[in-house]
Amino acid sequence: MNTSSDPAPIWLVSSGHVLCSARLASHRSHRRKGLRGTDSNSEPLVIEQCRWVHSIGMSYPLDVAFLDANNSVLAIHHLPPWRVDRPVKNAVRVIEAQAGSFARWPLRLGDVVEVRHVS
Repeated sequence: MNTSSDPAPIWLVSSGHVLCSARLASHRSHRRKGLRGTDSNSEPLVIEQCRWVHSIGMSYPLDVAFLDANNSVLAIHHLPPWRVDRPVKNAVRVIEAQAGSFARWPLRLGDVVEVRHVS
């Protein structure tokens, strides 16, 4: 069950197709934590107001998509555990997911990803 202390449930949609269910980290504490402390079966996380991430404390590798203000994918990085990534210019949010997720969805550079709130 979602409480005010949990990241909000959302759907990620691209080209009219649902990519996955995810969580929206809009509060500072959620943005700072990211997926740290989760297992590889955890839902992807959209982190607002973010242009770089790290995987320090992670036990599994990540796929990370950097989105601009129009929700277009600017960059996609694969991040092994215990790494610090570089900032991505013009990124305003990121999607963190278990490595291999973007290939399964599929998600590519230039795709527009819409965040739809679960009602």
